[in-house]
Order: sequence, then C-alpha cells, then structure tokens
Amino acid sequence: MLDGDEIPLFPLSTVLFPGGLLALRIFESRYLDMIGECLREHKGFGICAITRGREVGQAAACESVGTLALLEDFDRGDDGQLAIVARGVRRFRVLHRRVQSNQLVRANVAWLDDSDDAPLPPQHRPMANFLAQLIRRAGMPYTGMAADYDSSAWVAGRLAELVPFALSDKQRLLEMDAPLDRLEVIYGELLAEELSHHR
Repeated sequence: MLDGDEIPLFPLSTVLFPGGLLALRIFESRYLDMIGECLREHKGFGICAITRGREVGQAAACESVGTLALLEDFDRGDDGQLAIVARGVRRFRVLHRRVQSNQLVRANVAWLDDSDDAPLPPQHRPMANFLAQLIRRAGMPYTGMAADYDSSAWVAGRLAELVPFALSDKQRLLEMDAPLDRLEVIYGELLAEELSHHR
C-alpha cells in the first residue's frame, strides 16, 4: 500500500488499534455498499473516531489518524442488517477527504509505521494479567483472537480498546508511534490505581 491510497472511512464513536477486533452491525445503505465493495475488491476501510456529528445520517467529522480494518467475518440477518467483525491492520493519517452524495467519506491517506514493537517489560506484567481478565469478561470476538501477552504493542492496544478510557485518551494513545510509550501512559496516567488491586 502506498501513501496517497484512497480508502472509504467509517467514522465511529470508538478507536480501533492494529491487531484489535471490532464487532459492528451495518444497516445504512452507504455502509452496506462499502462492505460489498471491500468484499469484491479484497480491500479494507478506515475507522476514525468522530469529532463532530453522529454515526448515522450526515457524514460526521472525524480524527485525522485512524486504523485500516479488514473484514474477518460477516453474516446477514433476517432483518437485512449485516453483522461484521473487522480486524485493525495498520494506522494511517488522512491527507485529504471528500464526501460522496450518499454521505460516504473517502480519504487519501499516508500510512504510519507500526513496526516498532518491543517485548513487554517485566514491570508491566501486571498489565498483561489484568488484560487477560478483561478479555475473559469481554467474550467474543476477543476470546477467539490469537493473544500475544509478550508484545508491548498487543497489550497496549487491547488495554486501550477494552478499558473505558475517554475517547480523547484512546485517540491520544493511537497517535503515539511507540508501543512502550503507550504502555507508560496507560500505566502512569490511566491504570496505576486499578492495577494495584490486581497484583
């Protein structure tokens, strides 16, 4: 994939990280068409957090850094709604966006580097243990995913998705390039008190 690639965007009131899974129900025609296009052309779509507007209706304004998602699974219900599971693949920054007549947003994006993973430091092992408890409680699709509790990027990403941090905090974590920096912020600012009860 090259910088300047065009992808459809799906503005949501959530943040998806690379390696994460997100279950969605699709019912608006623009997104049903988008999913059909992604299936036909074997490509993904971008998930960005909403900054102004709503998930339905007029195209919402959204953050400029998001995550490319690929379809992992889908099923159409009797009501015509599409249930999908999307997997986060890599981060991007929006260079330019345009709104189609059906209110679907398309964007030209620059791909961000997600290769800087590192082993989970021993002092952050309680974070991995806490995450394992969260995943057991969360159920599917999280309990069905391949876990990597030794990866700083994987642990930081799943904690950022599963812990109910403010959307602005999740976005700030997504925009960080180094997984170890994400871990430090999650532990130092957001989780220290919670983790002290799980040692």
